[in-house]
Amino acid sequence: MEILKTIIFFFTFLLFQTIQARNECPSRFCGKNQFAIRFPFLLQGHQPQNCGYPGFNLSCTSQKPEVVINIPDSGDFLVGDINYMIQEIQLFDPNGCLPKRLMSLNLSSSPFTFTYSQNFTFLSCPIDLVMKSRLTTIDCLGNSTASVVATSSMDHVKAMNMCSTIVSMPIPVSWPHRNEWLAFDFKEDLRLTWDVPNCVDCESKGGICGFQNSTSNQTHCFIDTITGQSRGLQIFRIIVLSIVIPAIMCSIIISCFLCFIGRRRHVVVSAPRNGTAAVAPQTPDTTIIGLDDSTIESYTKVILGESRRLPGPNGATCPICLVDYDPKDIIRCIPQCEHCFHSDCIDEWLRMNGTCPLCRNSPSPSRPV
Repeated sequence: MEILKTIIFFFTFLLFQTIQARNECPSRFCGKNQFAIRFPFLLQGHQPQNCGYPGFNLSCTSQKPEVVINIPDSGDFLVGDINYMIQEIQLFDPNGCLPKRLMSLNLSSSPFTFTYSQNFTFLSCPIDLVMKSRLTTIDCLGNSTASVVATSSMDHVKAMNMCSTIVSMPIPVSWPHRNEWLAFDFKEDLRLTWDVPNCVDCESKGGICGFQNSTSNQTHCFIDTITGQSRGLQIFRIIVLSIVIPAIMCSIIISCFLCFIGRRRHVVVSAPRNGTAAVAPQTPDTTIIGLDDSTIESYTKVILGESRRLPGPNGATCPICLVDYDPKDIIRCIPQCEHCFHSDCIDEWLRMNGTCPLCRNSPSPSRPV
């Protein structure tokens, strides 16, 4: 029986380690933000330094969790989203006045570029003139005496002879505008892209980019990581779940049955000459196969949120069934070691094994609240 337990543990541990070993840089989240932070980005203080590409450092604020990126010579911006498939990052101005930040934006020392840009001239005009012409103003740049407008037409600049020019510069836009006046709200986002490292092809295959190893500067596409979900790994998991694990469980049941039969044969029956039969008392079996249901139910059970974040030393996949966690999954965590699993998976395990399937520690019942 102990040999079978050891084999099961070794198999599960080896399988989990084989998959997990290639995922040395798991994704991280900041607060309630829904996007994952992974290569080429690095969440400082939460991931090893080799998990990010130079120039892609992010930080997570403590008071109100927000993801922040610092662009050299341009200051801090809030990160609204990251699209790894098209290599695009969405930024916002923390103070809500993006035009002011754009006037001093300098991307020369960063890995980012504009997707599209269009040259605009910013004009400071009398309020009365702007009201009569019904032009769209940039409120955060105006004051009580003047309003600020922007146009891409030099003819308009010359016609607005009562206005003074503030600056002419290329402005990042989501798409080149046909309208010669800047009509969109500057409180919207700023979208930047990057060319190096180029992980578009890797992402399209369902893989994850990363450095080849902790000492290499060469990027590599990890197709068979936990988050990659390659076809080969999916087939391997199906084989494991449908054939190998049921076979092992069947072996355990048969072994338990044979063990029970063997113990019954050890009952000593003596037959004295007077015809009376004396049966030697059977020693009570003190072997504990697993935990009882009341003990198992005393362990912490939670419903997984949208962020799919788990406490303690846990990854994104259940080590028993090898299926990724999804929002609203019911998770049970073992006390002391804090390893978490799908509730159905660990409940079945603990009924047959009184130890954690990962660290092999024997958990004690959690204290009642």
